[in-house]
Amino acid sequence: MAAPAGLTGRTALRSRWERLNDAPRVTGIDLARGLAIVGMLTAHLVTFPDLVWNDPSTYLAVVDGRSSILFATLAGVSMGLVTGGDRPPAIPAMMTAWWRLAVRAGVLWVLGILLIATGVPVFVILPAYAVLFLLAIPFTALSARTLFVVAGVIALVMPWVQVWLDALPVWSTPVGEEVSLALGWHYPFPVWIAFVLAGLGLARAGIRDIRVQVAAVAAGVGLAALGYGLHIVSGTAPSPAQPPLESSLDQPSLAGAWTALPHSSGVLEAVGSGGFALAVVGACLLVCRTALVWLALPLRATGAMPLTAYTAQILVWAVWAAVALGDTRALLEFRALSPFLPITLGVIVGCTAWALLVGRGPLEWATDRIARLVVRDRAHHGAPDRLGR
Repeated sequence: MAAPAGLTGRTALRSRWERLNDAPRVTGIDLARGLAIVGMLTAHLVTFPDLVWNDPSTYLAVVDGRSSILFATLAGVSMGLVTGGDRPPAIPAMMTAWWRLAVRAGVLWVLGILLIATGVPVFVILPAYAVLFLLAIPFTALSARTLFVVAGVIALVMPWVQVWLDALPVWSTPVGEEVSLALGWHYPFPVWIAFVLAGLGLARAGIRDIRVQVAAVAAGVGLAALGYGLHIVSGTAPSPAQPPLESSLDQPSLAGAWTALPHSSGVLEAVGSGGFALAVVGACLLVCRTALVWLALPLRATGAMPLTAYTAQILVWAVWAAVALGDTRALLEFRALSPFLPITLGVIVGCTAWALLVGRGPLEWATDRIARLVVRDRAHHGAPDRLGR
């Protein structure tokens, strides 16, 4: 994480600059992560009305649900890059990558539980990430075409199963809430694995290829139009005030499986918001082929250390709320303090300064270090480790 021996001053800064802007980094993925972080901060810290498609004044609500799905898709892209991109390595190197992913999943789960313990009133996504990483490891052996097909089948089928899973009696038991938090059930893996596999498929297809980038935008826009269009036309979506998944075990509401409402994990959300995520990733990759890549540097630096940025906003929130309100759980009262701009600017400026002056994000460095200490190289050759670089 510190500058290599012999590098000081201008030389060290140039080294950090090259690391942030040159291969093997994929700058467009950093930009997409940066946008996802800003979207997440908006969803957490700003009170906005429900999205109404014919009312532009409600469009800020586009961040609700879609930022987390974009994160899940980008997690799949990262898994694809860490396992060789469009050229997966030989079995020994691949096995090393698999075990390191498993270790990182464990680290993410522990960190997620610690962040939940702060009492900050958000559904911490890290436990869900940990579960999704573990589930996705076997799929890293598949081709891009197969991954897209599997992701599509899951997106169309599992929302119907999810309705029944959400109605299981375990959730109403004394330990139901703890089990839900430990699994990250607000981002249920039976459906959300589709987003991870779609991102993994994108990496396997060759994410640096302009044809793949254009295809991601085109396919994403088409899927988003289909999902959201059917949501509007069908008129069967439940009201946000009446959660679609509240149902009994005997009579679960299948309406919950046919909706694009945020965090519903419905078919139309999986199709529409999954397409939205693909389009954003493709657009960011294309933007970073232009001079706009330099204007986007602060967002890219933030996206280069997403775990650090995510953790920082939770910790700052917890301390601020505890000091100002005496209660970390008071959501509306904390939003009334107008924390969005100071926290967002603080995260972006802090990440940019760290990336240029120090290098890799501290939590990204620590997680990678733990994984490398636990799992030694099985081969001297293979794809460079790009997860969270």
